[in-house]
Amino acid sequence: MIYPFKNNEISVNTKSKQSGLTVYIRLLQYVKPHWKIFVLSVFGYLLYSGSQPLLAKVTGWLTDAVYSKDTEAVYLIPISLLVIYFFRGLGGFIGTYFLAKVSFSIVHTLRTEMFDKLVLLPNSYYEQNNSGQLISMITFNVAQVTGAATDAVKVIVREGITVIALLGFLFYSNWQLSLTFLAITPLIGFVVAFASKRFKKLSKKIQVTMGDITHISSEAINGYKEVKSFGGETYEQARFLGASQKNYRQNMKMVMTSAINTPVLQMIVAFALSMLVFLALSFLDQMEPDAFIAYIVAAGLLPKPIRQLSEVNSTIQKGIAAAESVFLILDEEPEKDMGTLEVQSIKGHLEFKNINFQYPDTEKTVIKDFNLSIKPGQTVAFVGRSGSGKSTLVSLISRFYDVRQGEILLDGENLADYSLKSLREQISLVTQDVTLFNDTIEKNIAYGSLSHHNRDEVTSAAESAYAMEFIAEQSDGLDTLIGEDGVLLSGGQRQRLAIARALLKNSPILILDEATSALDTESERKIQAALENVMRGRTTLVIAHRLSTIENADLIVVMDKGSIIEMGSHDELIVHEGFYNKLHKKQFDDNE
Repeated sequence: MIYPFKNNEISVNTKSKQSGLTVYIRLLQYVKPHWKIFVLSVFGYLLYSGSQPLLAKVTGWLTDAVYSKDTEAVYLIPISLLVIYFFRGLGGFIGTYFLAKVSFSIVHTLRTEMFDKLVLLPNSYYEQNNSGQLISMITFNVAQVTGAATDAVKVIVREGITVIALLGFLFYSNWQLSLTFLAITPLIGFVVAFASKRFKKLSKKIQVTMGDITHISSEAINGYKEVKSFGGETYEQARFLGASQKNYRQNMKMVMTSAINTPVLQMIVAFALSMLVFLALSFLDQMEPDAFIAYIVAAGLLPKPIRQLSEVNSTIQKGIAAAESVFLILDEEPEKDMGTLEVQSIKGHLEFKNINFQYPDTEKTVIKDFNLSIKPGQTVAFVGRSGSGKSTLVSLISRFYDVRQGEILLDGENLADYSLKSLREQISLVTQDVTLFNDTIEKNIAYGSLSHHNRDEVTSAAESAYAMEFIAEQSDGLDTLIGEDGVLLSGGQRQRLAIARALLKNSPILILDEATSALDTESERKIQAALENVMRGRTTLVIAHRLSTIENADLIVVMDKGSIIEMGSHDELIVHEGFYNKLHKKQFDDNE
């Protein structure tokens, strides 16, 4: 089922938006488990920032010592400088190290929470959002949160305390003169607010373009054979170039805003500083020379931390935009599991009663008025044209989608009453599109909940699936790495591993969705013989394109447009001379 994308943006971005402050406050909630370390880092920055006004004060002492010829100052001032810089360095280390520890812990927690939520989301979520955007969120967006939670917080705490310490020193020295800085506060606030909105807007666009880059790259890399076979190199290059150019333009807009924002704020601060110096010089006779020098030095130290605070604004806005998208995923409803029924084993009696089904956000009914009873241990095959609803029907059994009209019963109990974990433990599934992982052959067969099986059991399952024939030829046998999605194996080999995985699970219900479609005739015959042994005593649902593989099924259900049009054994359907008979004759003629 294909869902259209809107403006290439992931659907989570279209949801209701929270204010930047709300998002940032929520992000900072993750500091709570590490508050002791955070307090320690703040203490370190207090030591660091406290050195700034002390340096100004020592400069004043130096001026006084020059005029008064104080001999004690020869030793006192150098020692004071050493002590100040020692505590400055110590405070900087404590603040930077422990704040980084807190920040990276937050990012680690966010990343793991995000991934944990992703694997719990329903099938429909993955169909409505492309994988490139989701991967970009876990990598790029979370990296942006790192900036807001690490670099930005470090600058805010360190430089913020420095500004407060210097302003405190200035007001303590001469509060009348220092009121000059308060006069420019509204102007600074206006510039920062304007830039913040711009930064956040551009950050979201950058995230979207990065998602497009990841998505296009992923498609081109995974589909490299199709790209080369159909001469798609130029087309893919053009697609990637377009996405990269969009990303480049948005980044340059961000740089432009930041480049303008910083000098504008610097000019405002410089104007205030120049006015302060003018007034200080005008009232020079009211201050002692050492106090005057200390005051001017402290005032001169203010522009740097203010500039750094203004520059960190873009980092904060990037982090807020990224955190907003992360929180939207964390707030997604996980796959609904209202079932409480836990079972160790089942008989495998399936009943479909008046099933009507539509995919989420679509109007087309895929399954219509479907009724069917499947007895325990029975093998039922589903055939029909592509798009007739066969795969959709079997996906309802595993509750990848929930039925809204009608009900499916398993051993007399509504399927929705079973817990998802308990239900899926009773089902072994082999699909046409085999998914393998970049790991060893053994771990691909004994995957997930099957990892407790020993090597002998894995070998037995592989032998039953006729997979040991090619596994034995590998350099490392079962320990052979098969590459991303089993790229180092042929299609038939990959499918045999998937069948071995299902055999190892040994569930009461076996679903084979075109499970032998990628096999050659010889391999298919061998696996068909193995499957016939495995299917005994199990409720087996088979979707097959090759009718020769289902002639021995207990029941064959012919579907068209989501409904049953014929049903019976192979011999009964041949005698009936309906759709199945025509399809069988056509395949027989094609084979001849």
